[in-house]
Amino acid sequence: MTESLFSSFKGKSSVRWGVIGCGGVAEKKSVPAYQKTEGFEVAMVMRRDSEKASDYAKRHGIPQWTVNAKEVIENPDIDAIYIATPPDSHKQYGLWVAEVGKPCCIEKPMAPNYQDSLAIYKAFHKKKIPLFIAYYRRSLPRFLQIKKWLEANRIGKVRHIRWLKTKAPSPIDLIGDYNWRTDTRVARGGYFDDLASHGLDLFAFLLGEIEMASGFARNQGGLYSAFDSVTASWVHKNGITGEGSWNFLAHKREDIVEIFGSEGKITFAVLDEAPLVLETISGKEAVEIPNPEHIQKYHVEKIKNHLSGRGVHPSMGQSGLHTSWVMDAILKGG
Repeated sequence: MTESLFSSFKGKSSVRWGVIGCGGVAEKKSVPAYQKTEGFEVAMVMRRDSEKASDYAKRHGIPQWTVNAKEVIENPDIDAIYIATPPDSHKQYGLWVAEVGKPCCIEKPMAPNYQDSLAIYKAFHKKKIPLFIAYYRRSLPRFLQIKKWLEANRIGKVRHIRWLKTKAPSPIDLIGDYNWRTDTRVARGGYFDDLASHGLDLFAFLLGEIEMASGFARNQGGLYSAFDSVTASWVHKNGITGEGSWNFLAHKREDIVEIFGSEGKITFAVLDEAPLVLETISGKEAVEIPNPEHIQKYHVEKIKNHLSGRGVHPSMGQSGLHTSWVMDAILKGG
């Protein structure tokens, strides 16, 4: 859209959002951030379970709820759509929203695979409608601090990045209860899709796009149908190399990223709120930057700025598509 979305609303005071899916991510991370952003209003939510939809709307002070996505997407009183459903339905809802012609934010990962992500991207790109992907770490102050260090050459020439992410099986994993995150029909990579996507997208933001990636994926434990162990290597377009290992059968939780440079190293966590550590020949510096109460706060504020013509959002359809491509390349070794 070349015209400011706000100026096209004919004097309306706010952008009215409709939410498709109001499960865990919408409880604290995202929807309250939309509600607390000046100029945004969450006017309607949809969930297939009427009791849960009604309860969610009541608890969050949202005036309308429904079990029918059409009543949200095609509602003339809804200006924009946030899709917060499991990834296997993102393409269906995304294409629908694009057809109607409304700005949209889709939860990460963009879709279960690159081809579905590409279809979504093309639909919005063709109509020149803003498409945002909820890779909100691109907007968090703690990661913007890392970007500042890199741009200031605090560790010299960046050479390599390495990420180790492990966790123990959850009680749900162990007893075999259904979890869409580990259902190969919804998320072939299992927790890799849900968690590693954040880091891979962040690395492209910090270090530039990835031009080659490969990996191996296995189901070592047989607790569920998706992969539970993934290892990968990649190369950024600027020559920086990378490696990652994600295992969801380990004895404890670890989340350690190291960026190695010619004159130092940066250590941090993608998913945990560990201190950011900068090591150079001058010494070691540790910085703690807490996340906001509603972790999508800055991501949502930047959506508002983008729609108002005040800047370009850092997580759009094109960057989300790139992350989908990287993940597919890694999982080809499965």
